[in-house]
Amino acid sequence: MDMANTSIKLDDKFNITKSNVLLNGTQGLVRLMLGQKLRDEKQGLNTAGFVTGYRGSPLGAVDFQMRRASKELLASNIKFKEALNEDLATTALWGAQQAELRGEGLYDGVFGLWYGKGPGVDRSGDAMRHANMAGSSVNGGVLMAMGDDHSGESSTVLHQSDLAMIDAGMPILSPAGVQEILDYGYYGFALSRYSGLWVGLKTMKDTIEVTSVVDGDPFRMEFKNPETMSTSDNLNIRLVDTPADQEKRLLSDKKTAAEDFARINRIDKVGLPKLNSKIGLVAAGKNWLDLIHALSLLGIDESEAKALGITSYKIVQTWPIDRQSLLEWADQLDLIIVIEEKRKIIETQIKEALFSIASKTRVYGGHKNDEYLFFDHGVLDPLDIASALGQIFKEEGCSNNSLELGLRKIIEVQSADNAPDLAERLPYFCAGCPHNSSTIVPEGSRAYAGIGCHYMAQWMDRETLGFTHMGGEGANWIGESLFSKRDHVFQNIGDGTYNHSGIQAIRAAVAANTDITYKILFNDAVAMTGGQGNDGQLTAVRIVNELIAIGIENTVLVYDDKEDLSLSSFPSQIEKVDRTKLNYVQEKLSKIKGVTAIVYVQTCAAEKRRRRKRGLFPDPDKRLFINTDICEGCGDCGVQSNCVAITPIETELGRKREIDQSNCNKDFSCLNGFCPSFVSLEGASVKKSGQTDFVLPTLEQPKIPSIDGSHNIVVTGVGGSGVVTIGALIAQAAQIDGLGAGMMEMAGLAQKGGAVHIHCRLAKSPNEISAIRVTMGECDALIGGDLVVSSGSKCLNLTANGRTKAVVNSDQIVTGEFTRNTEFEVPNGQLIVSMEAKLKEGLSLLNSSKIATKLMGDSIYSNMLLLGASWQQGLLPLSHDALIHAIKLNGAFVEQNLRAFEIGRWAALFPDDANKIISNPVVDLKNTLSDRIDYRIKHLEAFQGKTLSKKFVDIVESFEDKEIKEAVVINYHKVLAYKDEYEVARLHLGTRQKVAEKFENVKKIKFHLAPPLISKEGKNGRAKKIEFGEFTIHIFKILAWLKWLRGTKFDIFSYSKDRRLDLDIIKEYQHDLQFVKKLNFDKDKELILELLNLPSSIKGFGVVRRKNYEAVSVQRKNLLKKLRNSSEVLGHAAE
Repeated sequence: MDMANTSIKLDDKFNITKSNVLLNGTQGLVRLMLGQKLRDEKQGLNTAGFVTGYRGSPLGAVDFQMRRASKELLASNIKFKEALNEDLATTALWGAQQAELRGEGLYDGVFGLWYGKGPGVDRSGDAMRHANMAGSSVNGGVLMAMGDDHSGESSTVLHQSDLAMIDAGMPILSPAGVQEILDYGYYGFALSRYSGLWVGLKTMKDTIEVTSVVDGDPFRMEFKNPETMSTSDNLNIRLVDTPADQEKRLLSDKKTAAEDFARINRIDKVGLPKLNSKIGLVAAGKNWLDLIHALSLLGIDESEAKALGITSYKIVQTWPIDRQSLLEWADQLDLIIVIEEKRKIIETQIKEALFSIASKTRVYGGHKNDEYLFFDHGVLDPLDIASALGQIFKEEGCSNNSLELGLRKIIEVQSADNAPDLAERLPYFCAGCPHNSSTIVPEGSRAYAGIGCHYMAQWMDRETLGFTHMGGEGANWIGESLFSKRDHVFQNIGDGTYNHSGIQAIRAAVAANTDITYKILFNDAVAMTGGQGNDGQLTAVRIVNELIAIGIENTVLVYDDKEDLSLSSFPSQIEKVDRTKLNYVQEKLSKIKGVTAIVYVQTCAAEKRRRRKRGLFPDPDKRLFINTDICEGCGDCGVQSNCVAITPIETELGRKREIDQSNCNKDFSCLNGFCPSFVSLEGASVKKSGQTDFVLPTLEQPKIPSIDGSHNIVVTGVGGSGVVTIGALIAQAAQIDGLGAGMMEMAGLAQKGGAVHIHCRLAKSPNEISAIRVTMGECDALIGGDLVVSSGSKCLNLTANGRTKAVVNSDQIVTGEFTRNTEFEVPNGQLIVSMEAKLKEGLSLLNSSKIATKLMGDSIYSNMLLLGASWQQGLLPLSHDALIHAIKLNGAFVEQNLRAFEIGRWAALFPDDANKIISNPVVDLKNTLSDRIDYRIKHLEAFQGKTLSKKFVDIVESFEDKEIKEAVVINYHKVLAYKDEYEVARLHLGTRQKVAEKFENVKKIKFHLAPPLISKEGKNGRAKKIEFGEFTIHIFKILAWLKWLRGTKFDIFSYSKDRRLDLDIIKEYQHDLQFVKKLNFDKDKELILELLNLPSSIKGFGVVRRKNYEAVSVQRKNLLKKLRNSSEVLGHAAE
């Protein structure tokens, strides 16, 4: 491998003097604007640029990248202004095209770029039509970058914006990747200037959310104007036209000019040469990439195509197409196959063109004769295209052994497409996200979701279902309420949506006097698209004032008292309450007629983390810790907080809860769980393993794999954990090594704890990479940051036994389901078996999360560690120097990431040593039944004394059946060792030691308890928890010593309903033990085990335990009934 080019810098992407650059599509839009300015200067034009629009995937990062390049843009007289919404951005650009018309312009013209996702195109239809009717400036021009989501991966609706553009009369360009975004972006500006039309630039995940090595020379493409257009002087924007004149110019002159411009510049290209060909293939943009990919799967290269009589034609300007060039290519063809997903734009124009000359050439596209071929719904996959084309080629007599072999391989791959999804990773609110609290509604109420993160509330048991388009929030209830039995609903809406257009829906509800409560979450970020700030410096104070101004007198401010919020800056007449009283506020407002509002102020958790790292946000000196000895594993902390930082930990006494300190964003809502196991710590920092300073041995260099065609890499993981960064580092390292690279990344919903898949292709040169998306059986290397995602069908079907090598994180990373289902468990064992069955010896497992936590102090380094392990295992055709330089270029925690990379290499070489480091002697799981009995005997002696432990042993030994005996051991011990005040006190005496095992520099420990003699129960059955200092340890010592009072008449706690319940549970279980002894174990064993294991479900404290007991009592009653009916034993069971 050649020497790595370490002169490459991150700034090269916006350095217009550099030609070989690594860019993603969004960065390409920035470079396009810079390049256009340079092109104009070369032509002697003094122009300026203007960029405006509204973020949304796949164009969610345009504003971020424009701000990042602000210095370069400013130097080129390019203005960037985020718009409040898409149609206002369109109008602003319309204005920029008029700047020089009245003689008041500062420049010769303004070239403009609009950006927005498909729904933004839809809402901008009126503005687009008006602006395009008016036209573009002769030295300006406008590109409208429309972000389409054909598969609905990150949208509330699947969308194809082509028809909206056509309806407005705008030509459409469909680039097939980053290089073409640059090349045809320049073409688009030239077309717009010549034709007087605004020009649509179609972008999709596969073409814009990709990173590629490109030729960034802004002068690599040259364009010329047709000489035949006599009316060209009248095509650009002017002030004197009537609407009728505008329409005539648009549909007669401008459209013709656009077609002529495409013709003179030969913008559409012949792919596979036309040499006595009989079959022609047509595609554009993403589908062109799919077509190239499909032909490679069929084994059809240029020579094979010539032998089979196949040619191809790439359309760039998809409307209006260059009909003349197309007809020249189509002449003498028997059949044209148009590969086009969604509704057919190109196919319709081709058929019209052929019909106009009475051509007999057949056209297949959406249909093949009377059969469906390429559907209007969904998206096309290269494998499906290859299969369809192969069959057509055979039917048309264009077949040979190579094609037959290719078809057989495709069938084999498709037949292996049967990997089941054993687990699913749905997107979820971040740890500490304000949505976790703000989306809760009172019992009996219901709510509508909103756009963005609010949308996810629909799968979180929040009585929240249904949504509208962005800006219509609550307006649906205006109509529904007139015909509904329900009197009132809540409507969630974020500050970004409110700012965009949501306030209009609120005004509509006020005008209609609708009974609705708007819950406006001000989290100071447009969180779903990357945490951008609100446009126009929107503040919570302004929102409150606006709501009052439009007539919502019953507006309440709900806030998080941990944040530095100036309550005095809000209007004095509104009520201001802490977020813990949200339920009270909601119940109050739901009873008020008309529109009411809650402005809920709490900063986005992801933004808190980012700002805290930069010292821009308060970082409380507080961490929470759960004493697992006290924890019952009831999950109430997860229910109350909905927080994914609460994770399971397996102990000898069952599954408990712990807090993932790497993921915790210090929201502290989990403290609301009714449980005494929580303590808060001051001054604490997570203790790293004593081996963090161990010296890594000299590591041998791996064998670097060679590249044959393209080397296809898939990186998986959990959204928000740095998966995209790993893909970017691989692509960057490839460029440093002089290779071609293409990477496709995920955005939108998936970044919120969802499943993320990164596809990356490496080749010896950029020209050898077409489609970046990896399809079935093509994956050479899998870097699996998460077992759930890696073993899912969407990933595993891309792999092939014998071809794919995989390094996968084996850690159990729980999904959001765990917050609601206390028994949920990721089936790690089954997932591993599934992967082993597919990849066999190609699979390597490594618990990178735990190794990163132990040796780096934070699991966030897990993916970097995996990258190192993957390179050491020979999965990546990259040099060590290139990867190291790429990590340095990234600039984030460089030293830590470099060490994590090297630790990953070490763990791959010495897996046994790595496993020893992460073994946990604290969690002492007993392997034999005898060991489990001994453990519980000692526990009961510590709980009360030897009398109780002997009672336990006597009962246990009275059962001989092993399964029955084990159930009795676990559950009888549980009911006997109930956690009363004495036991909680005893167990808390060990809290400081347990804390010391996890943390260092702990200054203070505080306990969060609800003592029954002090804290009284509220209406919801929950007593308020009180914070106690370390002096409480002395009380704990006294209480622990007083355990001999337990159950006596002097036991002041025994008179409470919770302690009486504990004794009732013991009596019931002892009765059940005697009852089952009379049963036929062989006949009723399954029912008996179910009955004996019931106490394992009676978890928690106070009201939580009582509710669980009530549910178990129903089960117990039914089981006893079944066992009585099944038993031949006479008698009955007292209940």
